[in-house]
Amino acid sequence: MNARIKQQEGFTLIEIMVVILILGLLATLVVQSLRGATDKAKRTKAMADIAELKTALDRYYIDNGSYPTTAQGLQALVTPPSQNGGDPDGYVPRIPNDPWNNPYVYQSDGTTYTLKSYGADGAEGGTGKNADIDASQF
Repeated sequence: MNARIKQQEGFTLIEIMVVILILGLLATLVVQSLRGATDKAKRTKAMADIAELKTALDRYYIDNGSYPTTAQGLQALVTPPSQNGGDPDGYVPRIPNDPWNNPYVYQSDGTTYTLKSYGADGAEGGTGKNADIDASQF
């Protein structure tokens, strides 16, 4: 009986390979679920940035009677206004890039504006994580 106990100590190579295979499959499932969460978090961050910029644009409009033009761009929200007694510190501390490190798209004629992010692919249109995020959605 002593000889039999000594022969059964430890794991076989096949048992170890099966465990490694199972761990690999579980890791793949976890990574796939986290990838979806990351995409959702980036879209939520873009929506929060756009909401903040939209608020700053509305404050700019109240102080100046018009939105910054396309030529002035969003940078007009950072620099203090030279007239009309607007916020002396500017309306936002800085203009962020979207979560995919692309600048937010801003177009305005002074009376209306378009503010959006083109999503993960940086191109207009798309679906899913590549879909545009527009200020008019809020």
